[in-house]
Amino acid sequence: MSLELKQVVKRVDGQTHIHPVDLVLEPGSFNTLLGTTLAGKTTLMQIMAGLEKPTSGEIWFNGRNVTGVAVQKRNVSMVHQLFINYPMMNVFDNIASPLKIGGYSATDIKKRVGEMAELLHISDLLDRRPSELSGGQQQRTAMARALVKQSDLILLDEPLANLDFKLREDLRDQLPRLFARRECVVVYATTEPVEALLLGGKTVAVHEGKVVQFGVSSQIYHQPGSLISARVFSEPPINTTTVVKTGNKIAINETVHWACQGSTKQLPDGKYTLAIRPHHVTPVRPHKTAITIDAIVEVAELSGSESIIHFEAFGQSWVSQSHGVHPFANGEKAKLFADVSKAFYFDAEGQIACSADGGI
Repeated sequence: MSLELKQVVKRVDGQTHIHPVDLVLEPGSFNTLLGTTLAGKTTLMQIMAGLEKPTSGEIWFNGRNVTGVAVQKRNVSMVHQLFINYPMMNVFDNIASPLKIGGYSATDIKKRVGEMAELLHISDLLDRRPSELSGGQQQRTAMARALVKQSDLILLDEPLANLDFKLREDLRDQLPRLFARRECVVVYATTEPVEALLLGGKTVAVHEGKVVQFGVSSQIYHQPGSLISARVFSEPPINTTTVVKTGNKIAINETVHWACQGSTKQLPDGKYTLAIRPHHVTPVRPHKTAITIDAIVEVAELSGSESIIHFEAFGQSWVSQSHGVHPFANGEKAKLFADVSKAFYFDAEGQIACSADGGI
């Protein structure tokens, strides 16, 4: 039951919200739509569901063109960031509602609601109404209702965004397992790169209405095809600056330079954009080949187990992310260290020219 988008475009009032998208999501696959707020994730989901019609292009599901088919005539379930439950129904009836509409027998309904409630740990809440539930319990109820009818396409639009940290962790761990033995297509939208990695499966990286890369989540993280992909898959933001490669040397300026290592030796001479993730820029030198950065601290955020330092370097704002507590005062001059063996290099068009060596 594959889902295929063929040259799908969405325009509103002359503005292009979704640029041409070609995408195939396989049966039994878990797919994450990753992008910032307003990147186009929700619009893509609504087009997939049939809630919105594309301006041009086609949607094919299980070998059938469903572009003009109403959502009511598709076997689709969708969970939104803002959960929706029927206030006058108890939890059991909320979960059972799509099964009742579908004409299932009372025996089947009881069995399937019970199984779903057990999976989502709300079996003891079936007699309660939504007003008697916590936010997390309400979201679990909404998810159970979306999952119970075993739809061919399940769309989860930032379903964990409003839940507390522990509950998010629990549900994030459960979700891939819920669908492990089903042949449905699952699409999960998030703004958080870490969530995409934890969920596994494949990721559709979305930026300003464009699909910039699609593939196995861990592979996109380790091998971004473009600077835009690397930015989409980095939080805090990936650090960038212009470098010049000449012979066996790469330089940011006259005082900050280093010898080529590994695959950078094969780069043609010229200008590149160096990109390095914040956790490879630290207050403690990781090894002797790391370069030294003379920084001016802008803001230091200390969580107790982690330090995030925003600083000015090379005329730009950079970020360091490291374990432990590393206190700095705003405006303080400091020395930070960048492990350039973990850097990416992008050409003038923003395409990958050289991936990081030694893992990232």
